[in-house]
Amino acid sequence: MAACFCCFRRCWAGAGFQHVPLKELPLVVLDTGHMGNDVVIVKSGRRICGTGAALSNAPIVQDKAYFEMKVQSTGVWGLGLATRKANLNMLPMGSDSESWVLREDGTIYHNNQLLHKLGVTINEGDVLGATYDHIEFNFYLNGDSLQCPISGIKGTVYPVFYVDEGAILDVQFSEFYHPPPPGFDKIMFEQSLL
Repeated sequence: MAACFCCFRRCWAGAGFQHVPLKELPLVVLDTGHMGNDVVIVKSGRRICGTGAALSNAPIVQDKAYFEMKVQSTGVWGLGLATRKANLNMLPMGSDSESWVLREDGTIYHNNQLLHKLGVTINEGDVLGATYDHIEFNFYLNGDSLQCPISGIKGTVYPVFYVDEGAILDVQFSEFYHPPPPGFDKIMFEQSLL
């Protein structure tokens, strides 16, 4: 018993504790290493303008992920998921087998096939959210579900955003405009336990 007390006393006296600094987790932002040739990324990796597409710097690895974008200026734009094999200079996205995208006209495309045509108009100032749980990919307009699930997405995917003809998009991977649906959270970097 005395040995336990001595150990406890040493720990609380500072002899047993060693400060282990925590690593600051990197932020999820638009990836300047995976963007189209004429894309401009500003505002600490949270605004995309110019012409072309950009992936986020983190894939979606957790069970349920949520991200958003705000239409700051209209034009040609899109939001969705893509693999690293997607051509980020070929617009509109959704034209190949490597991307699943909601376009500015309310259509959702993958492999150049129309998957859904939404009955809504998306305007400047609107916020689009997206959820992905490795089974379904869903979109939200100003916090309301658009009821257009996409399934069958395979492989490692990243959020993707594209712009053209003067469009400007602000992306949010945390500090959202609207709360994520229950069970969904911001995209997290995969971490090694070693």
